[in-house]
Amino acid sequence: MPNWKPVTPTSSSSARTGDLLTRLLAVPARRGRVTHVEHVPARQAGEARWPEWAPDLLVSRLGLQGVSGLWEHQLIAAELVKRGQNVIIATGTASGKSLAYLVPAVTEIFSGGTVLYLTPTKALAADQLRALRKLRLTQVRAATYDGDTPPEERRWVRQNANYVLTNPDMLHRSILPRHSSWSSFWRRLRLVVVDECHGYRGVFGSHVAQILRRLRRVAARYGSSPVFLLASATASDPAAAGVRLTGLEMAEVTTDASPRGSTTFALWEPPLTDLRGESGAPVRRTATAEAADLLADLVIEDVRTLAFVRSRRAAETVALTARRTLEEVEALLDAGPAPYGEYAEGVAGEVSDWASGDASAGVPGEAFDEIGGPGRSSAEAAETGEAAEIDAGRRTDRGARLADRVAAYRAGYLADDRRVLEKALRSGELTGLATTNALELGVDVSGLDAVLIAGWPGTRASLWQQAGRAGRAGQDALAVLIARDDPLDTYIVHHPEAVFGRPVEAIVLDPDNPYVLAPHLCAAAAEIPLSEDDLEIFGPAARGVLDDLVSRGLLRRRPTGWFWTSRDHAADLADIRGSGGAPVQVVEASTGRLLGTVDEPSAHTMVHPGAVYLHQSETFVVDVLDLDAGVALVTAAEPDYATFARDVTDIRVMESLRSRPFGPGTLHFGSVEVTRQVVSYLKRRTQTGEVLGEEPLDLPPRTLCTRAVWWTLPTPALADLVEPGRAADLGGAAHAAEHASIGLLPLFATCDRWDIGGVSTELHPDTGLLTVFVYDGHDGGAGFAERGYARASDWLTATREAIASCECERGCPSCIQSPKCGNGNEPLDKAGAIRLLDILLGT
Repeated sequence: MPNWKPVTPTSSSSARTGDLLTRLLAVPARRGRVTHVEHVPARQAGEARWPEWAPDLLVSRLGLQGVSGLWEHQLIAAELVKRGQNVIIATGTASGKSLAYLVPAVTEIFSGGTVLYLTPTKALAADQLRALRKLRLTQVRAATYDGDTPPEERRWVRQNANYVLTNPDMLHRSILPRHSSWSSFWRRLRLVVVDECHGYRGVFGSHVAQILRRLRRVAARYGSSPVFLLASATASDPAAAGVRLTGLEMAEVTTDASPRGSTTFALWEPPLTDLRGESGAPVRRTATAEAADLLADLVIEDVRTLAFVRSRRAAETVALTARRTLEEVEALLDAGPAPYGEYAEGVAGEVSDWASGDASAGVPGEAFDEIGGPGRSSAEAAETGEAAEIDAGRRTDRGARLADRVAAYRAGYLADDRRVLEKALRSGELTGLATTNALELGVDVSGLDAVLIAGWPGTRASLWQQAGRAGRAGQDALAVLIARDDPLDTYIVHHPEAVFGRPVEAIVLDPDNPYVLAPHLCAAAAEIPLSEDDLEIFGPAARGVLDDLVSRGLLRRRPTGWFWTSRDHAADLADIRGSGGAPVQVVEASTGRLLGTVDEPSAHTMVHPGAVYLHQSETFVVDVLDLDAGVALVTAAEPDYATFARDVTDIRVMESLRSRPFGPGTLHFGSVEVTRQVVSYLKRRTQTGEVLGEEPLDLPPRTLCTRAVWWTLPTPALADLVEPGRAADLGGAAHAAEHASIGLLPLFATCDRWDIGGVSTELHPDTGLLTVFVYDGHDGGAGFAERGYARASDWLTATREAIASCECERGCPSCIQSPKCGNGNEPLDKAGAIRLLDILLGT
């Protein structure tokens, strides 16, 4: 990881976590699953000192919390803010970025100013509020202002708070449109803190960039020009990212002087099973099943662990599976000693088979020598009563059974549920937590020992951010990246050089995207009529977009500027999270209980009729999805399968904006129109990934205008695709290359596989040639396809290598099969895809 400097030998600094990994691998069936182990050495702290201008009272209160001063990176950032310079501090997880903005923020408040703090999540805002209140500074009137703030408290916040913690959504929909209610706050605004700004990328980041421009404009209306301090995980060229996000010149601080314990980082590939999926392809054990197995083992060992997963459903699945495993283990332990062989052939065997899908893997906890020595199982320890004594002691310490020490945490939970989970995690009542990236950001969770990451999180920045959640108090840590059955994950666990020793990605966003800029210009005009002088704030594309808005009747042009004249709320035009519609409420049909919400486009894939929906370890099946009413009705059930939606896509070329020769073919970047429709869903057995069947769906199509990268090959070049005695399957080869290239693009652009899509055809009507498209899954584009165009050679070379190095014979989910292919992964030609990419790359 950038800025992690070796200061002690690896053997001494990582002994404890290395030992923990060794114990996990003591289970014989697991020993071949680790493909690489990286030891990230510890780092010693630099000198700590306070800036001369820091208030004595603040220094005293921080001293009582054990803070003796600011490390160099914190001090430099604080000094820049004090001098009135915008700055972005981009350092690793747990490097103390919060102190870099806390000291100048409190200093400004002591001198009569106000501070606005922005974070992507409500959890982080609540965590920062707790830290502020611990200081017991009566001059600091801090308060959160978000969707969880009761209406009766909001007036007090507007009139009295001088340190307001909120999120871009609330700023966009409430604070800026009602700026006159905040007039006293705006007049004294000195500092704007934008925390975890590496999360503002793609379409969401582009929306936030325009919200910050609107904020600057409103502040100027009240005579203030606040300094901006941005805090980010390590990022490539952070100053440039800060400029794109705020529109202001930005200094950068990237040298990390904080102490850090060592990290043992393992890359883990689940094994292939004897099961067969689509077209007879081998099925790999799922990353969520593997994560649940390891989480249960770590909880038995009393190792405080976060398990990061890729989706809300996966968080619930991992927690539910781990709890069931622990209940089985506890039942075994509660039964007490038994004659030799009874447990080995009875309950323990069932637990082993259920938990790992491998009869030779042993029961959870088999690897832990604290229970029964190296390689001994919980069953063997139970025969002597040793495990029961140890477990009884643990229950006394924690006051809860093992299964009660595991939970799930994700977006979509109600506010009270989230707060209860956060408190339990901080207090240690929970030992294991399965979570989405909702806990990736800087919520202070000290004392964690291990992190499991089930699936590549999308970027190297997110990978290090998640891994850094363990070891936050300076202790050593274990991190394990568990590969999903996916081309990118398979590539990474076999190419550690793609992760370790590589710089993190640049933050990609496009504030000039007309689909983003237009609604924010309307919102800005509704807040304060736009003038010619305002155009500079919103960028070079603003004038053309304004002309279009006038022609569409959304704005009215007058001699003094542009005016919003509708009675509607202009802020409603911009859906900043990119969801494209109002959230769908998930309601239990028998009780009317509101379980959570899902954004409207995701409803097509997450809560379609027949979908399995999980909520806090409870399982439901969707009976009805009413998109018009915005409601999904569900019924409690316990199916042994999960559901995966599949869609079909048509694409039309609108305009080629850039093109260049690429091998014997041509590479293009431009505008396209995409029509997508969810047409069916697969049922896969939860623990094994076995395909149980496919069910049709009847949902409306969705159309978006976006950007794409595509390549074409002329017919003469395809002659080399034909092998003697074997007919060429051009469509299958292009289809396979498309799937794999979608899977690998996230390694070269800061995106997720689900942020992009693709289409391939051996004869596209708009090009007249064999064509493979990869497009951004957001209106107007998000910059991902453009990044693919810029790095096409590296991207497609990695794609070819990922297909060729996969151990399967004809193709599988680890190389060319896609989980969302609406054509049932037919036709696919693995060998043809390799030859097709060889032709394109000229190899």
